[in-house]
Amino acid sequence: MPVCTKKNQQFMENKKLNSISRREFLRMSAIGVAGMMVLPSFILKNQGKETDIKIINIAFIGLGRQGMYLVDSFMKFSNVKVVAGCDVYKIKRTRFENKINAYYQSRGFNTPIEVVEDYHSILNDPKVDAVVIASPDHWHAMMAIDACNAKKDIYLEKPLTFTIYEGQQLIKAVRKNKVVLSVGSMQRSDTHFQQVVKMIHDGRIGQIEKVSVWVGSEPHPKAYDLPTEAIPEDLNWDMWTGPSPLLTFNNQLNPPITLDPPVNEKIWGAWRWYKELSGGLMTDWGAHMIDIAQWGLKRDKSGPIKIQPAGFDGNKYLTYLYDDGIKMVLEPVKGDMRGVKFWGKDGWIEVARGYFDTSNEELKAIYKNDGKGAKTWIGHHQNFLDSIISRKDPLVPVEVGHQSGTVCTLGNIAHELNKELEWNPVTQKFTGGFDASKMLQSNYRNGYTL
Repeated sequence: MPVCTKKNQQFMENKKLNSISRREFLRMSAIGVAGMMVLPSFILKNQGKETDIKIINIAFIGLGRQGMYLVDSFMKFSNVKVVAGCDVYKIKRTRFENKINAYYQSRGFNTPIEVVEDYHSILNDPKVDAVVIASPDHWHAMMAIDACNAKKDIYLEKPLTFTIYEGQQLIKAVRKNKVVLSVGSMQRSDTHFQQVVKMIHDGRIGQIEKVSVWVGSEPHPKAYDLPTEAIPEDLNWDMWTGPSPLLTFNNQLNPPITLDPPVNEKIWGAWRWYKELSGGLMTDWGAHMIDIAQWGLKRDKSGPIKIQPAGFDGNKYLTYLYDDGIKMVLEPVKGDMRGVKFWGKDGWIEVARGYFDTSNEELKAIYKNDGKGAKTWIGHHQNFLDSIISRKDPLVPVEVGHQSGTVCTLGNIAHELNKELEWNPVTQKFTGGFDASKMLQSNYRNGYTL
């Protein structure tokens, strides 16, 4: 197909991307993402002088519904080049390849995209600078640790890991290899939640006494119970299962898609709801809402000291106790809305996606709704790219993702054992009379080790 003169000109400009002037870069970036990025942050500096733009070659591991959402975001950044994708489902690899090729060709590029079944091929590729991991939870730790050892920077979907032990090992791998790891807890990049946390930290409703968190009416995962269905011919089911028990296949785990006509997933992968593969709503939405509670309580480097299951000591709901007497209760905030409510001595604040309310009329007056809503991911992904260049920790580094994920998982453990747990958030060990250490890690299938 003939390429118009304008596209030819853009193609030549993009070919010279690594040596263009700052003025030209700003002009090109402005037509790329319509000014939604903080453009100067992508300029490298050397002794106070601006130098060439750093193009970041990114590969994607896990090309399902969330993975493609991340592809849509990252490929639009002017200093990102999408170079590869990995999935064990061939039809998803083809969807990814078609999408990336069409996007770049529409902008005058003709850059082949590598698609692979085994993620190790991506980690062994020297041209890959960073990976975006959006695999099912039971694969997070192994893929991320392998990426650390391959010296790749990482954007890792929440929850950070499937088990607490995996999170502990991932922290070591990140720091040992000096890589950047950003956790996909995107609510922390939303000015909506940032305003609320600042109000809490500024003492606008007084000393916090309790936090209510709601992630859904059936928060804990259940044992796998889906009926057996035929495995699609182009799906490597053994590799998809990986370190978890080899379960029977059901297409709810990998919702079907079609290429002609193009029809994407209609539902989220159901692996989220089964304890062999994930942590249920506790980790799926808890990694968002419990994360906000932890942030508001200034517990990013700590956590609760006791976890009590529903029914214990008269509690109607799962309850966490902190060392200063604050309680966090897994209870409704406003109907069935997933959100957080901070209770202070001088009032309360409720927050959820797109929702804010407070008993304090003054706070209602100063709260600003910037209307960003679902666009939160732009700033969050930009923060990851900025961190790659600066070599500084992102907004949600590995330790923060681990602490929030640990709180979620401890709730699941207390529920499953139906026991009050005593926990030392600093040593990351159980204390007291009942030792649940065996629950810190799951048993991997033969052939898989962390």
